[in-house]
Amino acid sequence: MGLVGQRWALGVEYDGSGFAGWQLQDGPRTVQGVLEGALAAIAGHPIRVSVAGRTDAGVHALCQVLHFDSSVVRPEIAWVRGSNRFLPREIAVRWAKPVPQDFHARFSATGRSYRYLILNRQERPALAAGRVTWVPQPLDHRAMQEASSLLLGTHDFSAFRASACQAKSPVRSLRRLDLERRDDLLIATVEANAFLHHMVRNLIGTLLFVGRGERPPGWVAEVLASCDRRLAGATAPADGLYFHSVSYPQIYRIPSCSGIFV
Repeated sequence: MGLVGQRWALGVEYDGSGFAGWQLQDGPRTVQGVLEGALAAIAGHPIRVSVAGRTDAGVHALCQVLHFDSSVVRPEIAWVRGSNRFLPREIAVRWAKPVPQDFHARFSATGRSYRYLILNRQERPALAAGRVTWVPQPLDHRAMQEASSLLLGTHDFSAFRASACQAKSPVRSLRRLDLERRDDLLIATVEANAFLHHMVRNLIGTLLFVGRGERPPGWVAEVLASCDRRLAGATAPADGLYFHSVSYPQIYRIPSCSGIFV
């Protein structure tokens, strides 16, 4: 193993509030940059990671999955606890697992899910500040759920795609978009084969128009059919968005994650 190298998969949790997103950048602090530094300290050589889904500035993750290659022999516990010693409190490695060389955190994935948390009360949050999106106006979550059902299926999601999106195709298969209310907290669970840049935040921003009574539920179907980003709602804040989980073929035996928040 030490000669040919081993591919490792890692499950990582992070609070994205203090980072300029996942991807490496010149200057700004990023999740990828901090993680690669910690892993390199354990490996004794530079590490470059590939991730299941890049997150924007301020977006969090419950179980982000990544992979990297290393020529050194280390037990699983070393990659977990050793890396966590070098990581700031906002990032934690949850598990590490050796995987075959054909495993790829991004390209082997068959689905991804996000959760979006909305605090729906008149008073602003204190303990949850930066981790939920605060909406003080009353929201009709049943109308939002009715609207969300019109978005399910395989469609051209150009109306919910950021102008900077680099995806070759705007077609995605939206498998789930559920909304659950727990007292003042509204939780949206969104699953798809893959997502466009800002797709989840643009979907939520559009559903908020419906929740506030500014548009009827059927309006979202018109927005979807238009393929026109200008007709959809504003991009919802990053604060409430969590990269929740990734699905892979069973052959890889990638661990699942549960979370205390979402």
